[in-house]
Amino acid sequence: MTFSYNQLFTFTEAVFRGIGCPEDDATLATETLLSADLRGIDSHGVARLVGYVRLWEAGRINPTPRVGVTYETPSTAVVDGDGGLGLVVGPKAMRVAIEKARQVGTGWVSVKNSNHFGIAGYHAMLALAHDMIGVAMTNASPLVAPTHSLDRLLGTNPIAVAVPAGEQPDFVADLATTTAANGKLEIAQRKQLPVPEGWVQSADGSASTDANAVKNGGALLPLGGATGSHKGYALGAVVDIFSAVLSGANYGPWVPPFVAFLQPPTDPVGLGLGHFFGAMRVDAFRPADEFKAHMDNWVTTFRNAQAIEGKKVLIPGDPERAMAAVRLLDGIPLLDAVIKDLEVVGQKFGVKL
Repeated sequence: MTFSYNQLFTFTEAVFRGIGCPEDDATLATETLLSADLRGIDSHGVARLVGYVRLWEAGRINPTPRVGVTYETPSTAVVDGDGGLGLVVGPKAMRVAIEKARQVGTGWVSVKNSNHFGIAGYHAMLALAHDMIGVAMTNASPLVAPTHSLDRLLGTNPIAVAVPAGEQPDFVADLATTTAANGKLEIAQRKQLPVPEGWVQSADGSASTDANAVKNGGALLPLGGATGSHKGYALGAVVDIFSAVLSGANYGPWVPPFVAFLQPPTDPVGLGLGHFFGAMRVDAFRPADEFKAHMDNWVTTFRNAQAIEGKKVLIPGDPERAMAAVRLLDGIPLLDAVIKDLEVVGQKFGVKL
C-alpha cells in the first residue's frame, strides 16, 4: 500500500507530539525520519517509528531535551543531547558544527546522551546549503562482531559525507560499515526471506543466510566480506571512537540498543548514544565557485566512465535522488507489517494513518 509524503508526515508528526515533543521538535523529528523513506532507505524511515515509541515508553527517550554545548573551542564542541530523540539532537548538533565552520572555516562536534538519529546522510546534507562539506557518523546497537570475533562489540556505525557541486548534483555518500544495516534484516524478516551470504554469522560463527540469525545470538558482519572484513571493522571502530570515546557517550558493547531484543547494559561507561559531525567551508580551502566547477568535472568524468554491458556508472547519491523524485510524485510504499505496526502506534495516540 502506498501513502503520500504528506500523509505520513501528518501521522508521524502527531505521534511525536503524542509522546510529548514540542511542536518544532516534532516537525524536525518527522522531517529527519521521513528523509529516509523519500530516499528509498526504508529500513530507517517510518518503519522505525514504533521503535522510538517503545523507547519512550521504557523511559529511555526524553521528549523535551535541553540540547546544549558542554565544552567547546572555536572549531570544536561537545553537545549533550539530554536523552532526546537523535532525530532532533542530530540536526541541532550539526548546526553547531556549521556555525563554527562559518566562523573559523571548519567545525567538529561530538555528541553524547543521544539516541538513534535516522539516516546519517540527512545530517551531512545540512551543510550543502552553506557551500560546506558535511560529515556525519554515529555509533549504534552492538550487533556486529569484529573480524574473527563471536562477541558483538560494534554497531553498523554509518559514515556519511556530502559535498556540494555546481551544475551537477551534489555528491552524497551514506554507508554502513557493515555489509548490510540491521534494518535490512528487519525488512527480510517481515518478508520472511533469507538474506545474502556475508551479511550475518550464526551464534557459533558459521556463515548464515537466516534473517533471524542476529536475534538468535549471531552477529552482523563488517563491510569487506570474507577477505576484507578487517577494513569494515576498522571503519566501524573509528566511528565508535569519534562518536563516543571522544564525547563521553557509551561505546562498544555498552551502547544502549535500539532493537527490542537487547536490553540496555546495567554498567554504562558513558551517557547515551554518540554521534560525530563535521562541517568544512569550501572557501576555507579554495574559492567555492572554483571548487564546485571542478566537482562538476569530477562528477561528469565518473558518470561518463565506460560501463560494463548492461550497467551504468553512478555517483554516490544518484539512486537516492532518483527515488526521492519518484516517491514525492507517486507516494511511499509500506509493507503490510509496517502498516499494522503504525496502526497500533496510532491507536495509542488517537491518530489515524
